[in-house]
Amino acid sequence: MPKLTEWAYPLAESLLAEPLPRRWKHCLGVAERARTIALVLDQDADLLEAAAVLHDIGYAPDLAKTGFHPLDGARYLRDVADADKRVINLVAHHSCAWMEAEARGMREELEGEFPRESAHLNDALCYCDMNTTPDGTSTNPIDRINEIAGRYGPDSLIGQFIRRAEPEILACTSRVLERVAAAKRQPM
Repeated sequence: MPKLTEWAYPLAESLLAEPLPRRWKHCLGVAERARTIALVLDQDADLLEAAAVLHDIGYAPDLAKTGFHPLDGARYLRDVADADKRVINLVAHHSCAWMEAEARGMREELEGEFPRESAHLNDALCYCDMNTTPDGTSTNPIDRINEIAGRYGPDSLIGQFIRRAEPEILACTSRVLERVAAAKRQPM
């Protein structure tokens, strides 16, 4: 059975590399972070990496319908790409998307169409996204949140959302790091 990543990378590249090269670099970096925590994901490692490389496809000009990239990306994956349901749900709910959906008046729409995946996978994707700069390099969630707030402005919808989501983003990161540390302590 082919891996999800074998399908996901070319799809994400086709949607992002040319129109949004910086966003493509970010997605590659998020996928790289996913590989670094594979030890706590078991059989879901490929699933997380596929969702990681696809998580921001909703920014692609041809996909941006609502202006809310998690929803636009998930709808494309469901309606056009016939993607794995778990990948779709992770893309729809990545990095506390429900909070941004709420600020946009779209929470019922998001949650009505796409159920959330398990908490540990949502935590893992948030960890990967919030530990990756827009250029795809490694960072930490505090600097990433500050970068997002600075890029969009503190009074913008995104600036307000990211500050509201900050405690949950930090909690997600902490839970993932605890799982990684516990896994590393386990004898082989």
